[in-house]
Amino acid sequence: MEWLNYHHLLYFWAVARDGSITAAARRMRVASPTISGQLRALEEAVGDKLFEKSGRRLQMTDTGRVVFRYADEIFTLGRELQEVLRGQVAGKQLRLDVGIADVLPKLVVREILAPALALEGGVRLVCREDKPERLIAQLAMHELDLVLTDSPAPSVARVFHHVLGECGITFFAAGRVAAVLKSDFPRSLHGAPMMLPLANSTLRRSLDQWFDREGVVPRVVGEFEDAALLEVFGADGGGVFPAPTVVADEVVRQLRVKIVGQTDAVRERFYALSRQRRLQNPAIVAICERARLELFARPE
Repeated sequence: MEWLNYHHLLYFWAVARDGSITAAARRMRVASPTISGQLRALEEAVGDKLFEKSGRRLQMTDTGRVVFRYADEIFTLGRELQEVLRGQVAGKQLRLDVGIADVLPKLVVREILAPALALEGGVRLVCREDKPERLIAQLAMHELDLVLTDSPAPSVARVFHHVLGECGITFFAAGRVAAVLKSDFPRSLHGAPMMLPLANSTLRRSLDQWFDREGVVPRVVGEFEDAALLEVFGADGGGVFPAPTVVADEVVRQLRVKIVGQTDAVRERFYALSRQRRLQNPAIVAICERARLELFARPE
């Protein structure tokens, strides 16, 4: 496909929004066969089906959803161009769709994304939390602009990873527990009640290796997929729990817990995944630059 017929694309866009050829034809004041012919021509140019029937409505295929996202951006920009040419500045608010791996601590995510919200003109931030593999698939399908995770993308994913930074790990506990364990850290963790990430997570593997090297066998009383839930249980007095050192002060302040100890031997890394090797979106550029130059450059 060397050149896309934007007239065909406009009819496809209308059908995708209205859910049927009849509804789109009524709104655009053309005959239904006209739209059907335009859709067939676009499918031939694309080389794949764009819709499939779902009852009395049309449902977009995977290819259709990719085409629709681009079409929506194209025709939205077209409307803005008309407003600018009429002397009415559109003032579009930048939208950023971010996928967040569920293993990431929410305080770190907030710090990473904060620069986007501070951009002049404002950013509409849309966050979705899920498993990294599903988020990467959505990124590849143009359903997300950025994915935050604790590991690089597999090479077969056709997306690029950008290292945001890394930091050590701090262990926290409720005041009465922390007071007992702090003096002989890390040996005091032997037999201590511990809240940890699930065994298949990157951080858990690093922690288990560190425990082995230190000769420490904690008493695991809880394993969590979600980092926020892990912290809630730990703050409630259930046991010691880990969190990135870069947000240690915020963990203490918000969860009202005490620091048991800290180690730089366990490092947690943070990545931003995108479809482009060279970042151009101003919100994503701001996120990556601030993380590298400020957030993870702070003394731990």
